[in-house]
Amino acid sequence: MSTSLCLRTDHGLRGGALALLIGLALASPAARAQTAPAPAGQAPAATTTDPIAEIRSEIEELKRTYQERLDALEKRLDQLQPSQATAPAAAPAPETAAAPPAAGQEVAAAPAVSEPTAAPAGGGSQTSNYFNPSVSVIGNFLAVAGQNRVENLPSANLRESELGLQAIVDPYARADFFISFGEHDVAVEEGFATFTSLPGGLLVKVGRMRTAFGKINTLHLHVLPWPDEPLNVVDLLGGEEGWIGTGVSVARLIPLPGDTFSEATLQVLRGDSEGLFTARKRGDLAYNGHYRVFRDLTESTNLDLGLSYADGPNDSAPNARTRLQGLDATLRWKPLQTATYRSVTFRGELFRSRREQLGGTPTAWGGFVSADYQLAKRWFVGARYEQSEHPDDPDLRDRGVAGILTFWPSEFSQLRAELRQRHYSTRDTATELLLQTQFAIGAHGAHPF
Repeated sequence: MSTSLCLRTDHGLRGGALALLIGLALASPAARAQTAPAPAGQAPAATTTDPIAEIRSEIEELKRTYQERLDALEKRLDQLQPSQATAPAAAPAPETAAAPPAAGQEVAAAPAVSEPTAAPAGGGSQTSNYFNPSVSVIGNFLAVAGQNRVENLPSANLRESELGLQAIVDPYARADFFISFGEHDVAVEEGFATFTSLPGGLLVKVGRMRTAFGKINTLHLHVLPWPDEPLNVVDLLGGEEGWIGTGVSVARLIPLPGDTFSEATLQVLRGDSEGLFTARKRGDLAYNGHYRVFRDLTESTNLDLGLSYADGPNDSAPNARTRLQGLDATLRWKPLQTATYRSVTFRGELFRSRREQLGGTPTAWGGFVSADYQLAKRWFVGARYEQSEHPDDPDLRDRGVAGILTFWPSEFSQLRAELRQRHYSTRDTATELLLQTQFAIGAHGAHPF
């Protein structure tokens, strides 16, 4: 930086001196014309000093001052770069001062050279995409072998591929849209705005969203650790899609002592959800509350617990309602030193449904337990046991077991095989092999942890 400063100062001094010399040289003919000697026989002018001599004296003084400063700068430059004389490739010699022009000689001014100004790095790319959302597509292909007369899945299906559009709306909100594509239909799985700068530490979502009932219902299909939904979601939350509602969600962190994360969520939703709730009039709404606690037990182990309660109208009778309670738990072990190659995750949920209907209010239970073990960097093996009663008739019960093997070629693709057997309340038993291939393109935001 010191060298650059010296060189720029050198150029500035030279340019200033040359400009001054040019100005004085241009002015000298006029001065000579005004001070021409008087003709013979006339008395000289009353001027006692010679203007030309004064100008020449000032020019000589400027030349001496300019030369002294230039010599000082060159000496300083030699001190800052002592190694240039011994370098393998000789550096350019310092620029020598040009011989000053004779007094009164006109000198052509050298054009000023301006240094190029570097454009801000990355400025164009940052601003050009500022208002464009992050776009992603996730393909989900599922092939099924075996027979199942209750859940008759096709032998091959590009199943619920997802298009994601996510962006910041303004400093106060962001928007997330997830559109699911089947082979024959299109639907908005989620589409909501999140307001992040509200008073009181509130986090508000408005739109269509997966409700915070339990843990598995909040996850998109491609995020699940299996290629299918467990039976408690299928039987008690309205089917394979789970409970998706349209309305308002308000969440707030609840302070707890220690390093414990605690969050309470309240959701008010439209009162209809296929297979679960049915709204007879506009005022029939569904409500959901969820309380979550997360804590690190050790450096490698954490526990995630949740409680849920939901209430909404059903179609069995006028003013009849369905009430749901849920408990979910997730225990993760992921050692810091070998986290890339070893991990274990235990999951479990327990649901209870009380459905008001003609003849009584039956109580149905459902849930699952599962475990996933990481064999190597890209290989996982898992198992799941599931069981669920039907909400309108608890005597009807479905249960099943499954084994899962997952391989991740990269973070953008996944191969999975599941061998499952389910025993249905219709006395049907189905043994199936599910083969899933998932792939992602584009920038896809993270889902809830």
